[in-house]
Amino acid sequence: MTVKDLQEDELQFFYGTYLKTLDEQEDLKSALLNGRKSFEDLVQGLTDEQFLYRYGEGKWTVAEVLVHLIDTERVFQYRAFRISRNDKTSLPGFDHNTFVTESNANQRTKEDILKEYLHVRDSSISLFDTMLNANQKRMGTASGIPWSVAALGLVISGHQKHHENILQERYFN
Repeated sequence: MTVKDLQEDELQFFYGTYLKTLDEQEDLKSALLNGRKSFEDLVQGLTDEQFLYRYGEGKWTVAEVLVHLIDTERVFQYRAFRISRNDKTSLPGFDHNTFVTESNANQRTKEDILKEYLHVRDSSISLFDTMLNANQKRMGTASGIPWSVAALGLVISGHQKHHENILQERYFN
C-alpha cells in the first residue's frame, strides 16, 4: 500500500500534511523501515545539549518531540489494530500536549528513548506485515474521523517525517 493508493475517504484532509512528506511510490513497509533508520540515526547523532534544547518558551524539547512520536505511534497502531480486526467502535482522540507533559521525557536518556522507539516501531512493522490488503483497506472511526488501516500506518510514517523536518528547521539550524 502506498500514499497514492489511498482514496480521499480514507483519512481527513488535515492528516494529508503528514502524507505529503512521504514519497508517493514508497510502500507502507518501506516507509516504516526507512523511518526506523532515520529515527535511530537522529537520536544517535544528538548531543546532550541538543537533546534538551527547546527553541522557544513553551515549546517542546527535542526529548519531548521524540517521546511524542512514540506516543502517537502507539495510539495510531492501536487504532489500526482495532479497525483491522473489524471493530466498529468509534475510537476516542487523545491530548498530545497532556501526553508530553506526563511523559517525563526530559528525565530520560537518549538511549532509553531510542530503545523504546525501536520496540514500538518493530511492533508496528510486525502488525502491518501480518495484515492482508483487505484488512488494510478496512475503514473505521477515530477522533470522529473516518480512517483506513493503511492510512493510519502511512500517517505514522508521515507524522515522524514531519517532526523530523521541524527538528531540522527549528531546532538544529
